[in-house]
Amino acid sequence: MDGGNNNSRPSLAGSCIKVVKIGGNVIDNPEALRTFLKDFASVEGPKILVHGGGKEATRMSEAMGVETQMIGGRRITDGETIKIVTMVYAGLINKRIVAMLQAEGCNATGLSGADGNVIPATKRPPEPVDYGFVGDIDASRINDGYIAALLREGCVPVFCAICHDGKGNLLNCNADSVANAVAVAASRIAPVRLTFCFEKPGVLADPGDDSSVIPLVTPEIFQRLKSEGIVADGMLPKLQNALASAEAGVSEVRICSASALCGDSGTIIRK
Repeated sequence: MDGGNNNSRPSLAGSCIKVVKIGGNVIDNPEALRTFLKDFASVEGPKILVHGGGKEATRMSEAMGVETQMIGGRRITDGETIKIVTMVYAGLINKRIVAMLQAEGCNATGLSGADGNVIPATKRPPEPVDYGFVGDIDASRINDGYIAALLREGCVPVFCAICHDGKGNLLNCNADSVANAVAVAASRIAPVRLTFCFEKPGVLADPGDDSSVIPLVTPEIFQRLKSEGIVADGMLPKLQNALASAEAGVSEVRICSASALCGDSGTIIRK
């Protein structure tokens, strides 16, 4: 599949591409994952799934005697850790999700960023924090032609967060960042709706109260939530990426519970 134009393939014109990101906490719950994938398989039209899987990688690291280090919700990825996260993200989790989607009649194709050179990344500079083999993604470099070709063939791309630097090195990327970049790249093909699904019903004013969903987040609201400590740790990159997607032209960005994928509840992010 060369990703080039082919007039014999069905057009994506008039379609809305749904990009959905699912977090590690749902992946860790077999029943929640099964329900989510059943819902995802039922979503009509072209769609893309991006998944995380941090907790399973952490368990594997512990079993192998490799210490897990996190800073600001992001994993420090040394030489041993990149092997582990590649095995877990691009291997076990990715192929498990693909197999479960196939069981639901959804023709999923599991991919890392290295496959088809679809998501090149750049190794993050060691200052001010040396994250090791961690990559940053530029949405303008994503191979949207390859993504379009897959979608035209009726395939559902399932991306893990392992990308590559074009020099033979694998890089661990934040799954929310992957979802953001893929959504922005896909918006060059057709309008895109990006949904971040995880175990909570949205962005919460009180992390201990699931009824305290914040219905709308703008850049100004985000800065206030951040300064007040309401948004912290793993929610920081999630909201930063959601806001970046909205700024870059993604039609709609939503953060919601995995169980609400087919509904309209949660937090809407606007520029």
